[in-house]
Amino acid sequence: MMIKYYEGDGRLSLVTEHNGVLYLTGRTSEGKDIKEQTQGVLNIIDETLAKYNSDKEHIVRVQIFLKDVLRDFDDMNEVWEAWVVEGKEPARATVSADMALEDRLVEMVVTAVVK
Repeated sequence: MMIKYYEGDGRLSLVTEHNGVLYLTGRTSEGKDIKEQTQGVLNIIDETLAKYNSDKEHIVRVQIFLKDVLRDFDDMNEVWEAWVVEGKEPARATVSADMALEDRLVEMVVTAVVK
């Protein structure tokens, strides 16, 4: 059982792969508000999945961390619902969390399968 490690920097890998399953590290994005940051993260996810022969239709689970879940949940979901493929919505959890970077409002961790 081989594990592949991609884009490692000495601390973490941006993507790992095992048995056709991709594990993306938590991704954040700059932006003036939760909607911009959410769209930025989703764009990064799209780009990363494409690079490793997958796409949003092959996501099986997403963990979402919001700096202020009570304030930002609805606005984040508005962007999410416009992006996610109807009928192929992945399992998902959303929780409130402190962020490593003060200006970040959302972080997403994705598990997907290779096409």
